[in-house]
Amino acid sequence: MTRAEPDPRQTIEEPREVDGVSAFTSEGLPSADEARAALTALRQEVGKAVVGQDETVTALVVALLCRGHVLMEGVPGVAKTLLVRAVSAALSLDHKRVQFTPDLMPGDVTGSLVYDQHTAKFEFMRGPVFTNLLLADEINRTPPKTQASLLEAMEERQVTVEGDPVALPEPFMVAATQNPVEYEGTYPLPEAQLDRFLLKVTIPLPERTAEVEMLGRHAAGFDPADLAAAGVAPVAGTAELRAARSAVEGVRVAPEVLGYIVDLCRATRQSPSLQLGASPRGATALLRTSRAWAWLTGRDYVTPDDVKALAKGTLRHRVSLRPEAELEGATTDGILDGVLASVPVPR
Repeated sequence: MTRAEPDPRQTIEEPREVDGVSAFTSEGLPSADEARAALTALRQEVGKAVVGQDETVTALVVALLCRGHVLMEGVPGVAKTLLVRAVSAALSLDHKRVQFTPDLMPGDVTGSLVYDQHTAKFEFMRGPVFTNLLLADEINRTPPKTQASLLEAMEERQVTVEGDPVALPEPFMVAATQNPVEYEGTYPLPEAQLDRFLLKVTIPLPERTAEVEMLGRHAAGFDPADLAAAGVAPVAGTAELRAARSAVEGVRVAPEVLGYIVDLCRATRQSPSLQLGASPRGATALLRTSRAWAWLTGRDYVTPDDVKALAKGTLRHRVSLRPEAELEGATTDGILDGVLASVPVPR
């Protein structure tokens, strides 16, 4: 889709730098249709570097539209890190990566005070959290103390230094990766930390055809470290994202659909297989993700199918199985499938 000629009375200025992060200074924005077309093209652009993973790309886009964060779980080697790098390149967003290890300290993430001998004062040295897209790699391989360093940043979008809040750039999103909890050397994320993530995506091993295509690209000279050589180019930016967020806020939700969301969350609290069901915050998160998905698919209203499409990604990390159900081989996704099948769908 080609963009219409801009109105001379309302133009988009060139991006300026704010703490090393690009930001737009003008109120001139693309139309909602232009923003949707740009974000749709994002999937094709990321596909130049990553084979498959459409669900994960969609989750990252939905989270950006909702000002949320994404937790991606999968075994090592399924392109979690490459995927986040490709998305940031296609969106022309600043990004930083933190490798979470057992000896990582909170100050290594948020920043720390450093004494300056020239001024005889302590200066705050900003950590990697001051970026648009923070890749928290293998977040469950660091102790809870360091995991908790992201809580304020994810919820309040700020870091407190000596009692004073320091705002993070806008947009800001944490895209965290973790290994399955049964792997050695992992620290399970506490419920409070998990609840800060809008979506959790499980990344399976690729199908045979996808893996063959991936090997073919490597045989042809594909270098995961050089996304520009792979042809990944910016197709959207801050302006498109702002326009898209504004459009998502206008998506209508009928009272019957609101009731359906509440009934789904209440059903998780009543399930005999779950010891912890979705909280009211989970219901709010499902509303937000459903509106974003409805807008991405070209509608200005939410349907029950939109809710179903995002239910597992939004709720799977907000519920927990009873030990006896886990011993019987039950899975969180399986229980949520049963909940979705049991709750009547409004017409």
